[in-house]
Amino acid sequence: MLTRTTTVVALLTASAHAFPIAPPSHRLSTTNLHMGLFDGVKEAFSAPALERSSIDAERETPIDRWMGWSVMSDKEVQPPSKVAANFVDAMDEANYVAVELQKPMGIVFEENDSEYGGIFVQSLKEGGFAAQNGVLKEGDQLVAVNKEKVYGLPFDDALGAIIDAEGATTKLVLFRGKASQFYGPTGASKAWLEEFVGKGGVPATSVESA
Repeated sequence: MLTRTTTVVALLTASAHAFPIAPPSHRLSTTNLHMGLFDGVKEAFSAPALERSSIDAERETPIDRWMGWSVMSDKEVQPPSKVAANFVDAMDEANYVAVELQKPMGIVFEENDSEYGGIFVQSLKEGGFAAQNGVLKEGDQLVAVNKEKVYGLPFDDALGAIIDAEGATTKLVLFRGKASQFYGPTGASKAWLEEFVGKGGVPATSVESA
């Protein structure tokens, strides 16, 4: 039985007899012809930079590098420096505030973009209870009303929780950060939010008592 090595040697020997070695000048022109042919193949298969497909780093092959196809890993989607600059820990209670206010509260809420849902403080009415309290700021994300979670809800449902709340005052728990920081990939986990809202969030504070 021929071994793999013997077979390869036999094939190379047969090729040498079948295709005699050409003179140096002929080999040079033939080599140039072959390189030109492969350059054309590379150019034909290489797409413009904006059209190149992303290849997982673990699946990269030499032909991918030769063709110039881009290789992208998860860590390259967003530079670490940019993540650090925009990061606000949504699982740190220090980044939440809470107030207990009478109604009407004097808060103008606005809905986040559809990819996130939920509502945030757009502005505070001058002279209203919220403005007098002094804790809330524009951009705060509404997380809970009393112990009812409202994060991610449509505008009418989230605001309805405030309207329907009973009692002389209503407690609002809010995240001090952007929607992307709360709802995005670095935001709080569902389990953490369930526990956080279930215990009532953070204690209600005011400028006077802080």
